[in-house]
Parts: sequence; C-alpha cells; structure tokens
Amino acid sequence: MERISVLFENEEILVVNKPFGLAVQGGKGVGRSLDDELSAQVGYRVHLVHRLDKDTSGILVVAKNTQSAAKWTSLIGGGLVKKQYMAVCTGEPDSGGTGKGKIETSVTAHGKVQSALTYFTVEKRTSVAVETEGGLKEIPLFLLKLELGTGRMHQLRIQLAGARSPIAADDQHGDFKTNKLLRKAGIKKLQLAAVCLNLKVPGVPEKIEIPLPFHMQETLEKYFGY
Repeated sequence: MERISVLFENEEILVVNKPFGLAVQGGKGVGRSLDDELSAQVGYRVHLVHRLDKDTSGILVVAKNTQSAAKWTSLIGGGLVKKQYMAVCTGEPDSGGTGKGKIETSVTAHGKVQSALTYFTVEKRTSVAVETEGGLKEIPLFLLKLELGTGRMHQLRIQLAGARSPIAADDQHGDFKTNKLLRKAGIKKLQLAAVCLNLKVPGVPEKIEIPLPFHMQETLEKYFGY
C-alpha cells in the first residue's frame, strides 16, 4: 500500500495529497479508500471534513477527532478555507474576452437543486491534433485556474460542462466523443486537481500548495509547453 503524503499536521488536522483513483470514503463496493488507508497509516481513525472525487487528485483536509471535524467542517463552510484547482478543459467558459469570470449555474445532487459559484481564470490556450477517419481533427485545450465560491458535489465538473468547457477525460459529466479522441493523444485521466488551500485560520500556514499530479504535468509539458 502506497503511503499517503502528509503536507501539514497539527493537533487537529492532517492536510494530505490524495492520489488519483483513490476514493475518499470507504463503503459497500469500495475496494480502497483514503479514510481507511490513512487511518491505518497514522494509527487512529481520521474523520473527513470535505471530499474530492475519486479521480480528482490533490489537497484534502482530514480531522483527527470528531470535535476537530465539526470545527473544520464549519471553517470550510464559512469560507475561511479557500480551495483552488487547476483543470484542462476542451472549451473556454464565457468571460466577455477578459479571460476571467465566474460561473453561477446551480447544480443538482441527490435530487436537490443548490446554488453554486466558481471563479475561473484562463491561464493558457492550445490545441491537440488527433487522427480520425476523416483526417486530422484539432481539439482546443484550455488551462483553467479555478476557485470555489461554494462546495457542492461535483460542482466544478457539472458547471464547466454546462458552460461548454468540459474537463478533459471526464466521461461522467464531459464530452464522451471528444474524450475518446483525447485518449489517442494520451490524455486518459481526469484533468482536474486541487492544488492550493488559502487559510485564514490561526495556527496553520496561510497557504498550502502542491505541484500538479504527474498525469497533468505530462499534458502540460506535451501540449502547453510547460
């Protein structure tokens, strides 16, 4: 079992780097989960205070006890912990030509419609040429920096798909036909990662930041020139 990287620790929380493909929470039908594996790694039961999708990599806060879990759930819900993501998308959300904007479309989870807010900045644009039966097809790619204004289930994936800017390799909410072509170009894993926390909480760093996961670094090096 691969050890989960701990980025920060104090008496209340662990901040960890969740790898791609690892579910956050165990349960029926879940083979491996971060809460089980991290609990085994540290020797006590950890408590989730927010979540990342199985195929989303990056920074996750977990609590060491139930009291800390309640506190940090409230801090995150109250906006004192800001979460930033990077994504490679196959469309550009409307920004009125500025390259910056916000998406305010609501999302539906478990049958409940919820308001949602995401801020975005277009960092770079490029394209990838893929061979098809009809010849070469150019697929545009956009590197987006994203900040959550709210924290709804699958918020980024749903909102970006609705803004005609689906995340590359998102077969659940994105463009399946485009993703099939992208696999020919080597883009096979979800291009979304939680890369930064900005914290306004005493006793913890103001910012915790990590590099992109390897599969996204490959995409940026190959197609964006990073």
